[in-house]
Amino acid sequence: MRVWPGRPYPLGATWDGTGVNFALFSENATGVELCLFNGPDDMDERIRIQMRERTDQVWHCYLPDVRPGQYYGYRVHGPYDPHRGHRFNPAKLLLDPYAKAITGAIRWSNALFAYRIGGSNEDLEPDPHNSAGGVPKCVVIDNAFTWEDDRPLGVPWHS
Repeated sequence: MRVWPGRPYPLGATWDGTGVNFALFSENATGVELCLFNGPDDMDERIRIQMRERTDQVWHCYLPDVRPGQYYGYRVHGPYDPHRGHRFNPAKLLLDPYAKAITGAIRWSNALFAYRIGGSNEDLEPDPHNSAGGVPKCVVIDNAFTWEDDRPLGVPWHS
């Protein structure tokens, strides 16, 4: 799959008629992986793309071969330090906070938690289980809308 640098703006997944620009803000991430899925219930991604470009704390890439309807999510690397407010866990698939559409249902299990449920260290130990099969996926959309023959009604403001 071809991966180009892309742009840091706009945030989210943006179809431009030729390909899709992906942009995600994270102040403390040390790495971001874009995960592309064949279906909304897939446990494993079809392809995982390391996002190498970073501009002003925004990770970004452009995929000229991706089209609307593509399911995706992110795996974000960084420190797992709950005492400092950091719970990065790349085993957990994350929704794009700027996604324009999501699909699928949550299937609750212990794999959805960033930490090991019932562990002796409480929430201080990261859970290594993949959460992708139990979380919704983001969907790339085409936000163009054709108005066809629709026209303004032309109703006067005063009567």
